[in-house]
Amino acid sequence: MTAVHFQTLHSQSQNQQHRSRPLRPGPLNRSTLPSQAQEPAQNQAEAEDSHIRPSQEYGRMAMTETTESAVARHHIRTALTHPRQGTNEYHLVAHLASKLPPHYPSTAGNSTALIERQDSNTSSSTADDTAEAARRAVAFQGTLLESYARPRTAPGTNGTSTPASARAVTFKDTDEEEEDSGKSKRPNSQLQRSRSDFGPRAQDAAKVSINRADEEGTWRMRHGWEDQYSSEEYLSLLTSVSIIADEPLESSDEGVVAFYMYYTDKRHETGGNPKDESQTLPLQEWRMKDRLKTVSAALAICLNIGVDPPDVIKTTPCAKLECWVDTTVHPGPKAMELIGKNLQQQYETLSIRTRYKQYLDPSVEETKKFACSLRRNAKDERVLFHYNGHGVPKPTASGEIWVFNKNYTQYIPISLYDLQAWLGAPSLFVYDCSDAGNIIRNFNRFVEKHEAENAELRRADANAQVPNYGDCIQLAACGRKETLPTNPDLPADLFTCCLTTPIEIALRFFVLQNPLPSKLTIDDVLKLPGRLQERRTPMGELNWIFTAITDTIAWNTLPRALFKKLFRQDLMVAALFRNFLLSQRIMRVHQCHPQSWPELPETHHHPLWESWDLAVEMVLAQLPALIENQEGRRVYEYQHSTFFTEQLTAFEVYLTQGAVTQKPPDQLPIVLQVLLSQVHRLRALILLSKFLDLGPWAVNLALSIGIFPYVLKLLQSAAQELKPVMVFIWARILAVDQSCQTDLLKDNGYSYFVQILSPTSGIPIANASEHRAMCAFIIAMFCKGFHQGQVVCMGPVVIGACLAHLGDVDNPLLRQWACLCISQLWVDFPEAKWVGIRELANQRLCDLALDPVPEVRAAMLYALNNFLGIPDVTDQVAQIEESIASTVLIMTTDGSNMVRKELLVFFSTFVKRYENKFMVAAYEQILEEKEFMRDPPRGDGSERRMGLHYTKQTSRVTNGQKKENTNGISHETIFAAVWKHLLLMSVDPHPEISRDAGIIIDYIYNALLQSPLGRSTQSVIDEIVRLSSRPLPLKATPSEPANDLKKLVSPAPMPSKQNGYLSLGLKRTASIAASLKNLAIGNPTTPPPSAPLRGPRTPGRFPGTPHARVPVEWNRPPDQSDHYTSSSYYQPAKIPPSRNFKTRDMKRHPELPLQSKFLEWSIEYFREPQMKPSEADEPGSTDYNQRLWRRTRNEKIIAMTQPEKEQAGSSRWDNASGFFNNGTQPSKMCFHQFEDHLVVSDDRDNICVWDWAAQVRLCRFSNSNPTGSRINEIKFINEDDQALLITGSSDGVIKVYRNYESEHNVEVVSAWRALTDLVPSNVNAGLAFDWQQGQGKLLVAGDVKVIRVWNAATEICTNDIPARSGSCITSLTSDQVAGNVFAAGFGDGAVRVYDQRLPPRDAMFKVWKHHKQWITNVHMQRGGLRELVSGCRNGDVMLWDIRMDLPLRTIKTTRDTLRSLSVHEHAPVFATGSGHHNVKVFNVNGGFLSSLEPYSSFLQQNRSSPISTTSFHPHRMMLACSALHDNHINLFTCEDKRRTSWDG
Repeated sequence: MTAVHFQTLHSQSQNQQHRSRPLRPGPLNRSTLPSQAQEPAQNQAEAEDSHIRPSQEYGRMAMTETTESAVARHHIRTALTHPRQGTNEYHLVAHLASKLPPHYPSTAGNSTALIERQDSNTSSSTADDTAEAARRAVAFQGTLLESYARPRTAPGTNGTSTPASARAVTFKDTDEEEEDSGKSKRPNSQLQRSRSDFGPRAQDAAKVSINRADEEGTWRMRHGWEDQYSSEEYLSLLTSVSIIADEPLESSDEGVVAFYMYYTDKRHETGGNPKDESQTLPLQEWRMKDRLKTVSAALAICLNIGVDPPDVIKTTPCAKLECWVDTTVHPGPKAMELIGKNLQQQYETLSIRTRYKQYLDPSVEETKKFACSLRRNAKDERVLFHYNGHGVPKPTASGEIWVFNKNYTQYIPISLYDLQAWLGAPSLFVYDCSDAGNIIRNFNRFVEKHEAENAELRRADANAQVPNYGDCIQLAACGRKETLPTNPDLPADLFTCCLTTPIEIALRFFVLQNPLPSKLTIDDVLKLPGRLQERRTPMGELNWIFTAITDTIAWNTLPRALFKKLFRQDLMVAALFRNFLLSQRIMRVHQCHPQSWPELPETHHHPLWESWDLAVEMVLAQLPALIENQEGRRVYEYQHSTFFTEQLTAFEVYLTQGAVTQKPPDQLPIVLQVLLSQVHRLRALILLSKFLDLGPWAVNLALSIGIFPYVLKLLQSAAQELKPVMVFIWARILAVDQSCQTDLLKDNGYSYFVQILSPTSGIPIANASEHRAMCAFIIAMFCKGFHQGQVVCMGPVVIGACLAHLGDVDNPLLRQWACLCISQLWVDFPEAKWVGIRELANQRLCDLALDPVPEVRAAMLYALNNFLGIPDVTDQVAQIEESIASTVLIMTTDGSNMVRKELLVFFSTFVKRYENKFMVAAYEQILEEKEFMRDPPRGDGSERRMGLHYTKQTSRVTNGQKKENTNGISHETIFAAVWKHLLLMSVDPHPEISRDAGIIIDYIYNALLQSPLGRSTQSVIDEIVRLSSRPLPLKATPSEPANDLKKLVSPAPMPSKQNGYLSLGLKRTASIAASLKNLAIGNPTTPPPSAPLRGPRTPGRFPGTPHARVPVEWNRPPDQSDHYTSSSYYQPAKIPPSRNFKTRDMKRHPELPLQSKFLEWSIEYFREPQMKPSEADEPGSTDYNQRLWRRTRNEKIIAMTQPEKEQAGSSRWDNASGFFNNGTQPSKMCFHQFEDHLVVSDDRDNICVWDWAAQVRLCRFSNSNPTGSRINEIKFINEDDQALLITGSSDGVIKVYRNYESEHNVEVVSAWRALTDLVPSNVNAGLAFDWQQGQGKLLVAGDVKVIRVWNAATEICTNDIPARSGSCITSLTSDQVAGNVFAAGFGDGAVRVYDQRLPPRDAMFKVWKHHKQWITNVHMQRGGLRELVSGCRNGDVMLWDIRMDLPLRTIKTTRDTLRSLSVHEHAPVFATGSGHHNVKVFNVNGGFLSSLEPYSSFLQQNRSSPISTTSFHPHRMMLACSALHDNHINLFTCEDKRRTSWDG
């Protein structure tokens, strides 16, 4: 058989664990498991930059191109040349432009690499086109370079902007615009996401088009981007990059690229924690622990041929066949012998290994003898008692059955009570006689009597051995008072024939019941060729179909426990009950109703019986030809039944349409039978794998139906085409049930996966790396807690293969599970660890510290944590472990909560292993703390040369370094470094990180206080508490490094001895780490009184500024001297927890090491569906409909506000539309683009979310800032769908919240310290950041010398761009289309522009120093003309073009201090807030529009209070503002000249 490729969705299904959720909810192009005829999928292209964005990047989904290049170019040009049109192509340009190589000399190499990484199956013509596009990109570098230095089309005339009056704008109907453009009308896509920055996409919405005044046009985008983006070279490059990039372009019919959401991956949704047991489906017991065998059988045949019983009246003619033997043809004894022989042979077709004994016309004594012998020989196994009572009277009313006396002169009854005592249990009884239902009723009555006697015996003697009579199975030919049929066309023992020869009796029954005329007779059907055991013959195929149908009927009808007992526990019982279902169907036609115990429901009406009739009819239709072929009269080849093919198709339909409600599929037992056929096996396995992919419930069903023995046996198959699907199936099974380890060990089943895991092995599938990832998972589960599995996998083969896969940049899942596979080999197995050392596994794992995928970094830490603990701690072992610890120290600044949490688990194991050394490090840290309190730093910069440890002035040499004799034992050791990082992590912004770090610190401090150093430690603690009661004169300068926790922010008075953690004494169970914030950062433990957060510092020039003689206040924030009178305290509102966060039990003594949950969390990936779209992508689902509604709502808002943006530049802005009390002093405000949400942060750490339309506060929560810090920035991400709120605080912390509008459901999604080296200074710019949705990047800066670029998908800092200034950065803004260019404002008045595509040291390509004072804000519009606006505190507002050295326009907005500057994202207006309670609105031409004075409350009428904050709505013509010393927020809207009332 040719190899059939098996492809799964895993190359694209990393979205459950690794990818960001797609914003567009339309059906995704997901690959599925193909059938036999499907072709292998194309290899996915490699990543552009393997260090930053792998091809299967977890933060984004792969996309495929569906539009022609010319159409794509047209859409891009439309987006870039008509920015005011409300075009819908913003995200297309953002996505494609982000992939462009730098327009500098490195482009050639990048383009060549991109060309070489094309898919191997790409046609030669496409490759040539792509190469040509890349060559054009190289040639185009010079043009792009010139666009910065020498603009080809400077805006306006002589460097000035075009006047507003020259801009003619008209509105056109959609059809008119399509006609004018000469382009064919594009069809609507199924479902597209609205884009946040531009106008309507809907074709029935009004679109704005531009009437160009001349050939050049009047609407010109700033910075030369219009000509640059619309050039043929640029568009060709965009098209080529979209084809050859690692994420191929996926577009709808409209050509719009899907957009992506961030911080919505599984690690964010779950907090990196596995599901609780209450949320997981419990594993059902599918193994037959009480499996039985029917070892012996007694065939009691009471016929007494020639003598009819007295109570039976036979008809003439009557049935005369017994076991297909005509009793009238042979003499009595001979006939009995043949009947007994045939009955035994018929039973042997059901179970060949059962020992049968014939008892022909037995007597009472013989019956008792063979019954007792059966039980004695069977021991605890099951015995079969078959009773044929056709030659004796019917059972008595009490259920007695009849046999003979020795001379056959009398009928002797046998009591069922005695029969039970002789045969015992477990037993199987078959009664083929009239009135058989009466036997079952009385049998159960006697069982109850036996059980009552046994209970009496147990009460008398608890140790008494009592027999069991309960496990008895019974089959009866008819019900009570029913007589067996005597139809001469049927056998007399019809019930026995149904049970033992079902195919023969079913064929005869079909002929008798067939209403259509036919030449076939009941004798002809017995000539059907073939054997039951040969499935390729007609007889064998019918038997195969019959087994599948009866199994399926039972599966669909019976309760699961009963089905398991009757159809899976015993082969004999299963065969008899399958055939019993046929007897129900046949005998009821003859007024008999077979009975059973346990009782079965009626199954004769099941629709599958019609399928059986069809299969029989198709076979019998060929019977004459088959007979002639046997006789040699013609050549005819049997045409096999289509039953299994049709059932597999039905199963496939179920998987496609009917698996939503977790309803078990009817065809599952049939799939099990199909696995027996080599013809259908591959298709059946593929469909089975799709079913198992539905989740643990499907795996449980498959295991309960009996799938496991089949897939276990198939591991011995060498068929290449089965390998991919077998790997997939076993991964799903082991993800649910780990108990299969012993089964894999038998017959070396595990080696099947070890061979595939090897990089050199061939596997017939395109996405081989993902199947190797599943193999790594299987081997990891095989070794998990199974020492024998570890032993057989210990060799260098498995470890070597896993290490080789660590370098697979294409598949992060493979890297992740390669790490986890190695980790499971190492758990409590030192020999495997030494194998890893010889293979340099520890070094190879450490290389993954900066892997772009957080799950891989966490898996690496998990593996290294299991590596620790070799019992013999030699110098070599200690050196290796210390080297590992020093390598992973860099990960303390990782942006992923899951990675830092796993790092703490590693640290806890390391601390526990070297507990004594960490006690010394902790003790010396306390001594350093005391030295710091006694002799604080003088601010001369000498602390920079002390390194890791602080030393008082008298212990230093002249150059500031410590004297040798002052070095402690832990001086400059890895233990001191880890300890200090643990102190840092104990005040981590994420609650789980700080909780776990606190446990480690508490453990060491408790051990230290209980050690011989305990008394000395207590004295040092008391001294620190005494010193902390006095003020701490810290004179910090910007030149000081942040080497210690206490230098992160300006310190406050230490906690009192009563409230501080150092007053431990007798309270050692309290958490020390919980109060470390007070020690390290200076948090008071009680709310402070109303006081200024930042008062005036000592006058002096800000160090590093080039303006040495300017007034001091020029280079300080406008709010430097504000005295807030807010009554708010820190953390008065609810502090949002992370998802699944559990608070620490303070009564529990801290224990190490911490237990990781990462492996359990990772296993869940293989329990989740990977082959079907997520719920949000399924049309008709609730999530899908919600997204569709949001998309429509967004489009409506964009369409409604688009005309207003044109009028905003010439209208008044003084329409008051809202006024509400925030409760605390507003400091920062941010509007949501589409929701009616206004987020307000106050002067401390409170965040309020308002519904500005209803003027109702939706939520209030605390950002949990440390005292002395406040929120500097608030923004939204993922606004097009379900937005998240992101905040930046002056302590360098970034936090992301979900459900921010819900008081009860708000949660922390992610939190990390984005700036780890904030420099204290006499001015405090705090933190400034800008979010780029198109690229998923966060630009962060502040009181640091660099601009840090954080990648939201990888959650690591990908770049540190030098600011090239000694001043602090006050604000950041960036181009939201390509996302490469950004600008920063500085405290000394400079504005610098950077390009991320350049090397960091050369990234700054433009600097303007026309401002002379503190930059209040710098902002680049998302839409419109991309105006770049900056304003400084002296009131000057300037507009810039990055190609020009001089400002396009300078506008003097106020003679007072400029406190606030806000720029509308799309309209040509900006607003300024001054120091004298005045807000002014201007257009970008300098035209004054309005002057506003925010209203105040009645008791706070202060007309001179400064403006604290202003903010524009991104789309609506709305402005929010607030004044200092007033808690109220004012909303103003733009005058609408077109209508008297505005419908918001």
